Amino acid sequence: MELNWSTNQLDIKTKSVEQTLEPLVMQVTTLVSSKSPQKSKGKSKRAHVLVAAVERATANFVERGQQIAAENPAIEADMMVAVHEVGQSGEAMSSTAREFASDPCSSVRRGNMVRAARSLLSAVARLLILADMIDVDVLLTKLRRVEDDIEHLKTVSSQAELVESMQNFGHSTHELMAQAAKRQHELKDPAMRDDLAAARAVLKKHSMMLLTASKAYVRHPELAAAKANRDFVLAQVCEAVHTISEVAKGQTPAGGQSSYEGPGELAAAMDDFDASLIINPLTYDENRNRQLLEESLESIISGAALLADSSCTRDDRREKIVAAGNSVRQALQDLLSEYLANAGKVPSDQLDLAIDNMCRRTQDLRRQLRKAVVDHVSDGFLEPDTPLLMLLAAAREGHEKEVEEFGDMFTEHASKLVEVANLACSMSNNEDGVKMVRYAAAQIETLCPQVINAARILAARPKSKVAQENMEVFRDAWMNQVRILTDAVDDITTIDDFLAVSENHILEDVNNCVAALQAGDIDALDRTAGAIRGRSSRICGVVAAEMDNYEPGYYTGRVMEAVQLLAERVMPNFADKVEANVHGHATPMNEFVDAARLVYEGVREIRRAVLLNRGAYDSDAEWENENEPDPGLPSVGDMVDEYPEISGVTTAREAMKKMPEQDRAKIAEQVEVFRVEKRKFDMEVSKWDDNGND
Repeated sequence: MELNWSTNQLDIKTKSVEQTLEPLVMQVTTLVSSKSPQKSKGKSKRAHVLVAAVERATANFVERGQQIAAENPAIEADMMVAVHEVGQSGEAMSSTAREFASDPCSSVRRGNMVRAARSLLSAVARLLILADMIDVDVLLTKLRRVEDDIEHLKTVSSQAELVESMQNFGHSTHELMAQAAKRQHELKDPAMRDDLAAARAVLKKHSMMLLTASKAYVRHPELAAAKANRDFVLAQVCEAVHTISEVAKGQTPAGGQSSYEGPGELAAAMDDFDASLIINPLTYDENRNRQLLEESLESIISGAALLADSSCTRDDRREKIVAAGNSVRQALQDLLSEYLANAGKVPSDQLDLAIDNMCRRTQDLRRQLRKAVVDHVSDGFLEPDTPLLMLLAAAREGHEKEVEEFGDMFTEHASKLVEVANLACSMSNNEDGVKMVRYAAAQIETLCPQVINAARILAARPKSKVAQENMEVFRDAWMNQVRILTDAVDDITTIDDFLAVSENHILEDVNNCVAALQAGDIDALDRTAGAIRGRSSRICGVVAAEMDNYEPGYYTGRVMEAVQLLAERVMPNFADKVEANVHGHATPMNEFVDAARLVYEGVREIRRAVLLNRGAYDSDAEWENENEPDPGLPSVGDMVDEYPEISGVTTAREAMKKMPEQDRAKIAEQVEVFRVEKRKFDMEVSKWDDNGND
């Protein structure tokens, strides 16, 4: 008979209870699992030592339990019952263990000891859980004080009363957050820890917001927007307090952090589909397997179609997604035909080729979908603060009609951010990152209407100091939340995809910018140049953040050198040229084209530097860009024909495209060997630069 003990059999919520119980569990388990002596029968000396250790541990638990009972009259009766139970169980354990130690070969005595051990461990666990409830009671007491302060805040009618109530609220909230932080550290359940952390963050973030919104409402109670602002913040604070209460009681709060968990739906579906492609031909069932695979694929293609049809998906990307989807469909039919032909047989080479082709097609579809997502991210987060600044400007001038118009624009912008965030989640397998993005997007969605309400208050009372302070707090909260969402989205999109897409977008913007100048469209020139500045700044920021993940060295130095060149030299030069043309001081066309070209080349150089440490198969984005036709920048002068003797071929790119697939593959292989050697050479050269060579 063996002891089947696990602390999970009792509802142990905290690490401290588990850690306190663990030594006793080990001692009892070791005692119970002691093997019969291999030599002559007799008494077990080791068992007697273990029995003494268990007796000392039990006595310590009883003594500590009595102290806790004396210090906490509210639970003294329950604690003394638990202490008495531990004492009784300990005596029974001691008695049966000593009987077993005197005759370790007796199965009856072993069985008696096992039952006594279970009873003792259960009694000690209950004692510890009851002691842990004291901390919970302290937390709930502090929480009730916060709830009382919130109720009082709802009834204040003067600024002086509000200030006093906020001071009380701040003090009680500080104590609650400190106790909640202690509880968070103790909890074993990661989901409950996350819920407590989120609730504490809400309390901290909304304290200043509660003050300014309440001041605005007390000062301007006639404004519906002021009441809506104040009620929103109170609701957020009450929800956070309720979450702390639920977690403290060991319950899972509705709408907690667990609701944001799980990988992206489309990414998970594609992973499951890939895993289901490998089927043993000996067990292949045409009707069942065909139906399952075809249904899975159609579900994926439906999701891909939604992404393709999204408003910000570019036409060329949409066409590539559709083409990739059709290729996957055809590859699946070819694969199913091979499975049918190989049913009940040893797999043939043709079947292996069909599987490889299927994997390549699904990988291409994944790549197109990822690029479509990054298209959205690149556009959606280009200038995220602009709609807010326009709303603020109208509110400060007291233009209520414009505030409503810009409010609609701001709402649309917020919806777009949320949509882009959800699209990014759909194609990510990073569960922690996806959870963060979903939570940040939900915060954006919740906060948006209240930023507009704060603007309405300010527009109605533009001279009011409390309205101005309230607007500033909501502005800062929004901008901070957008930064959090941007960072979270960046974490679940690869930098390779981001740079590949951004390079294409910069090229497109540069072409449009030059075309606008040629057409004399100054507004389009200014607008497009702004987009170029925004994209370049974001590229520099994303790449700099990525380099923080690496140890400083040649690689990071090379990348940051390219970033600094773009940010400190190329972009200021381009901005000067744009500024001159916008204000009527025209610069020569070729100078402007050169300045624009340098922007594109600067972005391309950053991407090349980032890819410097990639292996042959680390970045499929690089190959995609190289195989796509380059739209080219506008240039002054005619294109040089590099192959005058060959009709229809003017550049090396065109010559490459007309080569047979086999020859192109060989050249690509040789190019990759060259790249690997070049990287080795660059790394070697870096060791002998002027700084390191005496």
